[in-house]
Amino acid sequence: MTMRVRLEGSRAELTLGMIHLRQHFTVSSMSRAFPARNRARHYRIYLTITPRESS
Repeated sequence: MTMRVRLEGSRAELTLGMIHLRQHFTVSSMSRAFPARNRARHYRIYLTITPRESS
């Protein structure tokens, strides 16, 4: 199962979110950081992820 998700937040929040996501999912693609429309210093990125296989 492949999922496309959007993360929004400051650069620090996006980095932390990516760390947590990569613990449970394989990230197959990631967009560049786009500025958020209504929030200064906030960004959004788009990811394509798949669940990791259970050991």
